Amino acid sequence: MSNSQAHAAPRIHPLMNDQKLKLGVFGMNCSNGLIISEAPTTFEMTWQQALQIVTKADQMGFEIALPLGRWRGFGGKTNFNGTSFETYTFAAAMAQATKNIGVFATSHVSTVHPVVAAKQAATIDHISGGRFGINLVMGWFRPEMEMFGGSMREHDLRYAYGDEWLDIVQRIWSTDEPFDHEGQFFQLKGVQGDPKPLQQRPCLINAGTSGAGMDFAAKNVDFAFASVDKVENIKKFMAVKDIARSKYHRNVGVCASALVIARDSEDEAHAVYQSILEHGDWVAAKNMMAVLGIESQSFNERLAKSQEKFVAGYGTNALIGTPRQIVEQLQVYSEQGLQGVVLYFLDYVKELDYFDQKIMPLLREAGLRH
Repeated sequence: MSNSQAHAAPRIHPLMNDQKLKLGVFGMNCSNGLIISEAPTTFEMTWQQALQIVTKADQMGFEIALPLGRWRGFGGKTNFNGTSFETYTFAAAMAQATKNIGVFATSHVSTVHPVVAAKQAATIDHISGGRFGINLVMGWFRPEMEMFGGSMREHDLRYAYGDEWLDIVQRIWSTDEPFDHEGQFFQLKGVQGDPKPLQQRPCLINAGTSGAGMDFAAKNVDFAFASVDKVENIKKFMAVKDIARSKYHRNVGVCASALVIARDSEDEAHAVYQSILEHGDWVAAKNMMAVLGIESQSFNERLAKSQEKFVAGYGTNALIGTPRQIVEQLQVYSEQGLQGVVLYFLDYVKELDYFDQKIMPLLREAGLRH
């Protein structure tokens, strides 16, 4: 089959569908998920359970399975996120095991050569039948970046590197003839790569919220992911849409992530939240906050605030309450302009079942899903 034939009718990526509120599952490939706590849970960072979580999300009609990109932990009693599955191979296996959900790799651009990344992405896109996507991360955890033998670049320079990295990857995906590349960071000769992805290009997302991060997202990705610490702050993340339209003449969606604690009663839900805090690994949380304060402009505003949001929510606003209250909170997210939310839980397997039974029908009733 020629490349032109392969691209004649590209599949629409699941994240591009017409659901008013896209849904995903997040962080199931790392120990402790996104909860910096030893609170009781049946969650285990095993392949068997990760597979169970993602296939359940696929059956529920979710649009995205998003793994965390981690190379080492944050210390403390839990060594939070210290055990993890690599995300390209994770996505490839999940692609084979699922039917409809979008499978993503979270790719630190400084750890994967663009020629390798382009080939891996095209391979997984074929395995998935056109459901692959990449979460582009510039790298903010200095000890991780030092594992790869180099110093971490200054903040805005990381985005310049990522921009050039992505230019090479996308040219490989779209160009039939070999090409040379002479840039600031890469000098490459005779670059080529086949097969091309089944999609025109795999779906791209990014969670940078600094000035450089928003500009990168506005120029390059399909969906920018906002780190929402307060509902009233959602509006400021919508600036990426304006930058995309005015500067780059393109449209970008905006999504977010959220811890969900849903129980039959509000008191029960808040008791679970308190248990997470009571069992919190505060050393690991402090380690994460220290790294973010030094290394990432995206989180500077947040560092003077309570550590609670890091222990129970990875620095974001937790959604807590009864099923109907969860839907009301998601309705507010949607009304504020968010087009999707990737979810994480204290106990993924049990709580995804509960979400499916108690919350999905209410989301349909509210017109957020069909």
